[in-house]
Amino acid sequence: MEPASRAPRFVNLYHYCMHRTKLTLWVIGVLAVITLSIWVAVFHLQKSGTLEVHFLNIGQGDSALIESPTGTQVLIDGGPNREVLRELGEVMPWFDRSIDVVIATHPDADHVVGLVDVLQRYDVSLILEPGVKHDAPHVESMSKSVANEGARELLARKGQRLDLGGGVYIDILFPDRDVSNLETNTASIVARLVYGTTAFMLMGDSSSAIEKYLIGENVVLDSDVLKVGHHGSNTSSSAEFIAATAPEYAVFSRGCDNTYGHPHPDVVARFAAAKVLTLDTCEDGRITFVSDGRVVRRK
Repeated sequence: MEPASRAPRFVNLYHYCMHRTKLTLWVIGVLAVITLSIWVAVFHLQKSGTLEVHFLNIGQGDSALIESPTGTQVLIDGGPNREVLRELGEVMPWFDRSIDVVIATHPDADHVVGLVDVLQRYDVSLILEPGVKHDAPHVESMSKSVANEGARELLARKGQRLDLGGGVYIDILFPDRDVSNLETNTASIVARLVYGTTAFMLMGDSSSAIEKYLIGENVVLDSDVLKVGHHGSNTSSSAEFIAATAPEYAVFSRGCDNTYGHPHPDVVARFAAAKVLTLDTCEDGRITFVSDGRVVRRK
């Protein structure tokens, strides 16, 4: 009878050991994840002095994420839908749930609808917009999201400079006035991102009229990368402006199935004539550039 009486104890001991083994493995797994997360965070925060600019693949619209060498993040526009969240998830660490600055270049749907979802998921400290009026349901949703976020709001005006740390800054070149009653594209924020001797010109949906104005203001326009105005519409990217900015790269942010004919063949031809390498989020997907303050290269 003695062996039979010991069987239950043996079974209980076996289950106890198995439970302890599983618990130990679970603890080891958790510690491994924590350790990996710490190293990812350290790597993310120590990028050896590089600026990264991601032109996100969000379909027919605009969205770009800037990250300075110190980790400061700026999101310019959010595209037409929630696709921006997937793209941000690809270029930002999973544990990062904050964006320092959001710039809404103008309130057209293909630039700001995605920002509603961004403001719900991420903590945002500052929001810049041009102050143009636009009566559309998505603008009301955007306004509610901004109010719920509690971020500081600022009207973008020429002469403002955003210091992103590590020697990186953004200069606002336009608007230079009250644009509340202007057409939305004309009111677009134009910004120039600078790091050392390298620069990115970010045009929103600005037209050739604004390009002409910028040339006449005698401001520094020379840039390594030009985010082409209005997705490559023929209303933008005049030959004079291409010459003034003298970019090495031009980026079309657009959807493959757009019904607007973006980019316009004449615009493509003008960049080709100027020997500017054009990239396209439709054909190339997400486009990332890295700058060390001296040279810009595609990542």
